[in-house]
Amino acid sequence: MEPLLKITTTPMEYELKIQRARLEYSSSKSEVINNHTKGGFTMENHPIKLHLDTYDARNSVCPTTTESVRQAASKGKSAAMEATATYAKESAMLLSPNSNALNQIFTQRAQQPTGEFGLRFIPNTGPEIEWSDPDLSMQYQMDRLSFDIKVANGNFEFIPGSVEMSITQMPDVNIEYIGKPIYVPPSSANLFSHAPMDVLA
Repeated sequence: MEPLLKITTTPMEYELKIQRARLEYSSSKSEVINNHTKGGFTMENHPIKLHLDTYDARNSVCPTTTESVRQAASKGKSAAMEATATYAKESAMLLSPNSNALNQIFTQRAQQPTGEFGLRFIPNTGPEIEWSDPDLSMQYQMDRLSFDIKVANGNFEFIPGSVEMSITQMPDVNIEYIGKPIYVPPSSANLFSHAPMDVLA
């Protein structure tokens, strides 16, 4: 007996897309930065300094008002002290029983001064002179050139792999009847059949 059904199957079809893992490297540019500092030459000159003080020399020739007052006060003080001493001596002589005390006092006042006399030149003092040494300083600064290097730092990036699956055809089962037609009720062609036939629902 021949088969009445023909069964065919359609398998499932799929497509795989595989992306491999990879390591990517990206680099930056290196840089060189230079800095230039300009030098120079400097020179400082301090000439000689002279300090001349003629105050005392001028006062010995022509004193100022302040100096004249000071000298006059000093001379007046000396004269008062000398006069006090002379009057004290003469008073002591008058108190003595000597009758010639007045004659001695008059003789001492009338006598010529004695002693050594010196010749004085004016001005009697010189000026005060002070001076400082000259100074010369030189400074030379050379040009300076500095470099700054920035090294490139590479960056590594890891990209993981991936697997993509896409179904291009779904599975299927196809059932096909390949037998002869079956009539319900049976046709006249099947009345004289020797063997009964099952009716397929």
